Amino acid sequence: MESDQEDEVPNVNFVPSLLFVKRGVAKANPDKVTLTPAELARIINETREDLEEEGAEGMDTSDDEENEDSERSLAERAGRLAAMNADGTGEGNDEYNFDSYEQETGTTGLHLSTVAVIDPTENIQDDEDSDAEDEIIKPTDNLILVGHVQNESASMEVYIYNEEEGSLYIHHDFLLPSPPLCIEWLSFDAGSDKPGNMCAIGCMEPIITIWDLDIQDSLEPVCKLGSKGSRKKNLPKLGHTDAVLDISWNHHLQHILASGSVDQTVILWDLEEGTPHTTIRDFGEKVQTLAFHPKRSETLLVGSCDGKVKVFDCRSTTEDSSSYKMWDLGGEVERVCWDHFNQNCFVASTNDGKMHYIDSRQDERPLWSKEAHEKEVTGLVLSAHVKGMLSTASADGSLKVWDIDEQDARMVYQKNPKIGVIQCLGECDESPFTLALGGDLKTKNFCVVNLLDNDIVSNVFKSRHVANVPDSSSEPPTEEMEEATIEDE
Repeated sequence: MESDQEDEVPNVNFVPSLLFVKRGVAKANPDKVTLTPAELARIINETREDLEEEGAEGMDTSDDEENEDSERSLAERAGRLAAMNADGTGEGNDEYNFDSYEQETGTTGLHLSTVAVIDPTENIQDDEDSDAEDEIIKPTDNLILVGHVQNESASMEVYIYNEEEGSLYIHHDFLLPSPPLCIEWLSFDAGSDKPGNMCAIGCMEPIITIWDLDIQDSLEPVCKLGSKGSRKKNLPKLGHTDAVLDISWNHHLQHILASGSVDQTVILWDLEEGTPHTTIRDFGEKVQTLAFHPKRSETLLVGSCDGKVKVFDCRSTTEDSSSYKMWDLGGEVERVCWDHFNQNCFVASTNDGKMHYIDSRQDERPLWSKEAHEKEVTGLVLSAHVKGMLSTASADGSLKVWDIDEQDARMVYQKNPKIGVIQCLGECDESPFTLALGGDLKTKNFCVVNLLDNDIVSNVFKSRHVANVPDSSSEPPTEEMEEATIEDE
């Protein structure tokens, strides 16, 4: 029995990114896309063409094998969807003749405005069990978006987490072309005048994909930012040229998205047009982390692997020149985050296990620096609802909670969640003592932790919890913000 279980453990199984989605933004009954055989064929044919073109440009044998696996995985997923569209189950014959989809003609583009959707409640019988109830997303549910890599397969799993009920389970997922390195939620939907429930994903590939979280079983995103170009189709390259390591959405100028890449650039995207507006090139190494200021729409904090952390004024940043302040932290900058309670200050972590607290008004050294972990600090969350509560996670496998101010950081709590090398850390907005962590342990790579289970954390921080902090995404812009637009060059 033990050996059989070991054989089932994947060779590769890790969680490189995750993110909590606040309660109440998701549809109670997510739509399910109904695709025609021609639309399914078009998606697979386009994927095949892209992979063949990449292969023609010099990909090695191992890459070819991975591409075949990706194509096979997509075809199998599409085949299951075709069967489900036909009879409402995942079983049955290949009614749409999917094995010979290459012979189909008359393929058309997929546009969500013209694709039929299914209301999940239409097929729920009176005697349906709890499985049907699990499909309904309640107002008290959080979504947790979890990037997952298992062997050759990459996906984003949408978990339901309900704190009151103590429930945690996968609701649906999306297949991705490569490992998801970063995830950002946004409500901006260019195709609608109403707020959406979207997420942007940066992967090992240079293209950013945007997905509608209110639609299940999607085979492709609603939007792609960037293009690798195509000699065959005479399409130019657009956007990043290498992996996207971090993404930040501007909550005030909601059509603006920032992304940082291995290609040593930051791009400010215009989501209304789906194109780059400004490319910032003031970096000597790959850009690993960035964050818009929670109140000042024009201010962008960026950390890169040359050891520099920079605060940009996007109002005076163009393709040719930039306005920024800079601090040299020595080690590669892993993560950055703003202090919501002291909004001139931010925290940055580095690959040498240190964290630094910096006042953006001062050009000198950080207010303080701390040796927080033995290895790189891969997770950094400074609570927006509990003053001074900083959570860090590291490749050394530990989670730590700190009490910080402008003078120092004092460790309050330490835990080993036993998920291997910790890759990412996220905080629940409504319940800031609830954290999610992703790691690389093959048998357990994801967990949710309630810090209030520890008496010391509860005694230090519980009284500081500010439950009704105004949501920066819903606050009206100040006069300064109204003037803070990204000017056309």
